[in-house]
Amino acid sequence: MDFNMKKLASDAGIFFTRAVQFTEEKFGQAEKTELDANFENLLARADSTKNWTEKILRQTEVLLQPNPSARVEEFLYEKLDRKVPSRVTNGELLAQYMAEAANELGPTTPYGKTLIKVAEAEKRLGAAERDFIHMASINFLTPLRNFLEGDWKTISKERRLLQNRRLDLDACKARLKKAKAAEAKATTVPDFQETRPRNYILSASASALWNDEVDKAEQELRVAQTEFDRQAEVTRLLLEGISSTHVNHLRCLHEFVESQTTYYAQCYRHMLDLQKQLGSSQGAIFPGTFVGTTEPASPPLSSTSPTTTAATMPVGPSVAGLAPPGEAALRLEEVAPPASGTRKARVLYDYEAADSSELALLADELITVYSLPGMDPDWLIGERGNKKGKVPVTYLELLS
Repeated sequence: MDFNMKKLASDAGIFFTRAVQFTEEKFGQAEKTELDANFENLLARADSTKNWTEKILRQTEVLLQPNPSARVEEFLYEKLDRKVPSRVTNGELLAQYMAEAANELGPTTPYGKTLIKVAEAEKRLGAAERDFIHMASINFLTPLRNFLEGDWKTISKERRLLQNRRLDLDACKARLKKAKAAEAKATTVPDFQETRPRNYILSASASALWNDEVDKAEQELRVAQTEFDRQAEVTRLLLEGISSTHVNHLRCLHEFVESQTTYYAQCYRHMLDLQKQLGSSQGAIFPGTFVGTTEPASPPLSSTSPTTTAATMPVGPSVAGLAPPGEAALRLEEVAPPASGTRKARVLYDYEAADSSELALLADELITVYSLPGMDPDWLIGERGNKKGKVPVTYLELLS
């Protein structure tokens, strides 16, 4: 092989000079060119963006695929530029087991029929989860990964080059400083005694040599300063591009939230349909049990509080009637509260009345409640001013 020994020796000399300069800076034996405050702020913001992007990326991958072995397998497939094989979601696998169990235990039995219905719902949930993972990977994970593997690698490369240029610049400054000190010493310490003419000649010769060394060091310093300034400008432009990265990640974050909202809305609809199917079938299997099938109002997706949204979602069967089956329903406006037995209660969650016989509730309000003979223990009569209606016990905190 044809080696360029001159270039190899030159590169080795540059590397050695940088190593010496870096070591002396660490021990406080050499001066270091400091970057301006704005440049340091850009560096700090870039580092923070990179660190948090890595953490968000890793945790989102955990959210989409909790199985670490599966994540490692997908990572290897990506590094080998091979297509990741399709993977069955947990919901789809559960649906498969339920369907097989129904076929073996009897698809015409009540248990088998219910298994089939739940299996179909779980299958739809699994398909929705698959779509959500796919959309989140494209719209959110891929841009974050592209930044770390593309833009950030370019920034890191230019920062390392800037560091080398700075070391070269500071080494040139140190060399010039030493040359000037030696030139001044050679100029001020010549021996002018006539008995020693040889020393005078040597001192004058040394002064001329150091003068040439100073000129050479000044030239190298000008070149190093020019290269450092040019590299600093290139690095600054790349660091300022982090603002555009933030804008892009903000757009991706909105798309991730939209896909997640769509996914959970689909899950809610699928489970609501399943609840209605199971409610009607349970009423046929267990005639003495009443299970409500009235579809409650869907909570708004833009609710300001997750707790409020969860509280307004259906949590159980609908209200049992005030009167026993076969008897006429009582009219609430004609019901008088008992002389004793009324209590104060604080409302825990918002509650939307299903019909005119129920009382709508707002979280944290205080109402008066009492029970009537033969009434379902899961419900009470609530009063607020002139309004009266049935209220669910699970939404209340009894105070006295």
